[in-house]
Amino acid sequence: MKQPNPTSLRVELTAVKQRLQREVARRRAAEVTLKENRQRDDLLLAKSRLMQKQLRHLSHQILLAQEEERKHISRELHDEISQILTGINVRLAALKLEASTNTGNLKKKIVTTQRLVEKSVEAVHRFARELRPAMLDDLGLIPALLAYMKEFGKRTGLRIRFSSVTADKIAALDSLKRTVLYRVAQEALTNITKHAHANLVKVSIRVQEDRICMEINDNGTAFDVTRTLGARRRNCLGITGMRERVEIVGGTFAITSVADKGTTVEVQIPLVNGAGKLIGKNP
Repeated sequence: MKQPNPTSLRVELTAVKQRLQREVARRRAAEVTLKENRQRDDLLLAKSRLMQKQLRHLSHQILLAQEEERKHISRELHDEISQILTGINVRLAALKLEASTNTGNLKKKIVTTQRLVEKSVEAVHRFARELRPAMLDDLGLIPALLAYMKEFGKRTGLRIRFSSVTADKIAALDSLKRTVLYRVAQEALTNITKHAHANLVKVSIRVQEDRICMEINDNGTAFDVTRTLGARRRNCLGITGMRERVEIVGGTFAITSVADKGTTVEVQIPLVNGAGKLIGKNP
């Protein structure tokens, strides 16, 4: 019987050993990859759950905001418009009775009634401006902001200093971006009167390279931004809404608050999107 060659046997065993080592290495690499994939999947799942939770929270906040806005409009209509119209009706009824008997005070009472009508018309116009200012569509962002800030300052006593540069590029903004900047300014000023106890606000809008930059700074009481946003209270809904509006048009939103320096809201919105088309415009 022929004996196996020791050299060839060692070569064969070495080859088998190498194949086994390669197979072990391959399986270990596969196990590492599988483990990494599982970890990545777990991370993605955790992020997905967090996003779902945040979306549910945001939806809840939006519903609350809508109800608060409806409550506000309903209260204003009932308390202001309804009372004025009721007063007009009462005065007209009195005029009807006095018209045939006493004409001495008739002219004076008619003038008073006319003033009530004018007051109710002004209130309706104010509600319409707050819901959607026609000036924003007809004349552009800057005139609409100037008109709003003038009326807001007169109503609240807040001093507002406004500055803008490169007006032609700002005037060329599409409707969606104009609305975003207007609403952010509107919400920021409202928050300042509610929480900051400020007496001066500086608002500036400028074009910086390919972006529109808006900055709103007040000299009021500072607050902990991280803590306020993390608490998820209803009073941070305005900040959340501002950020959401800005992100819709591909912009960035930041808010900083420093003791003795007040609070600053900074918004940057691109003039055009990545494809060179105005964001918010139909193709």
